[in-house]
Amino acid sequence: MMHDQRRKPLARIQVEYAKVETVSLKRHAVLDERWLQDMIYKDPSILGLGDVFVKDRERALPGAGRLDLLLQDSEEPRRYEVEIQLGKMDESHIIRTVEYWDLERKRFPTYEHTAVIVAEEITGRFLNVISLFNAAIPLIALQVKAVDLGGGRVGLLFTRVLDTIKIAGEDEDEPREEADRGFWESKANKQTLGAVDDLLKVVREFDGSLELKYNKPYIGLVRNGRPYNFVVFKPQKGAVRVEPRIERSKERDAMIERSGLDMLEYKERWGRYVIRMPLADTKRPEAIGTLRHLLKEAFTRAGEE
Repeated sequence: MMHDQRRKPLARIQVEYAKVETVSLKRHAVLDERWLQDMIYKDPSILGLGDVFVKDRERALPGAGRLDLLLQDSEEPRRYEVEIQLGKMDESHIIRTVEYWDLERKRFPTYEHTAVIVAEEITGRFLNVISLFNAAIPLIALQVKAVDLGGGRVGLLFTRVLDTIKIAGEDEDEPREEADRGFWESKANKQTLGAVDDLLKVVREFDGSLELKYNKPYIGLVRNGRPYNFVVFKPQKGAVRVEPRIERSKERDAMIERSGLDMLEYKERWGRYVIRMPLADTKRPEAIGTLRHLLKEAFTRAGEE
């Protein structure tokens, strides 16, 4: 018996267009600023800032008001000072956000701080103003829209209309709270500290005077007693995060992928690759060879700055 080998046509997927209705939170009788703050508090990931958690809410600041939300990165020493405003952004909202950011970074200098403005409407005028601030202050602007989903349900859409930019001259070369080897051995373990020692041997191939400098957020490098952080290290329990400062390119991305190394992200603000190197990778020639190449490029670039 012959079977018909021809494929039957797939059923066409029906897609129905539905007009989206937005809701003004500022004019709504129930959905006020407190409600919006509650939604972010319950799920801070909706802001699109990565893996963050709420460190504090309505945080009282000395000599100032209350910060709506203080968020902290789950892995990095990074905090976000979040201020919320319904309706249009205005001057007082901008000033308040920058003031709270400044107070927090002075109180806790071991963290990287970013100011975050959330508003329903960010006009071109104020976008230009905060863009000027962003040349000197790490600032993110998020425009929020509430969407009526029907049946008494409301959704939230956050659009990043202004992102942080890398600030020239500001980097891990700034003074940080010092630590020692014991601090990192307790935070990670002796095995990953040994892997950092091996990476120090690699960078000493470029300059034999380089030494490790133990800080609480990371382990950096010094040359002749001065910070020289073309790469920083962040040991973990079973791996080391290696962060060379070098421009991103498709060629470098492909090189890292071919080597089998785990590239977590590229930090646009700092101009650094973030590469996670498990202890097993310290024995792989492809992994070490790729890291040596990237570190050499980062070292060369640092010498040209």
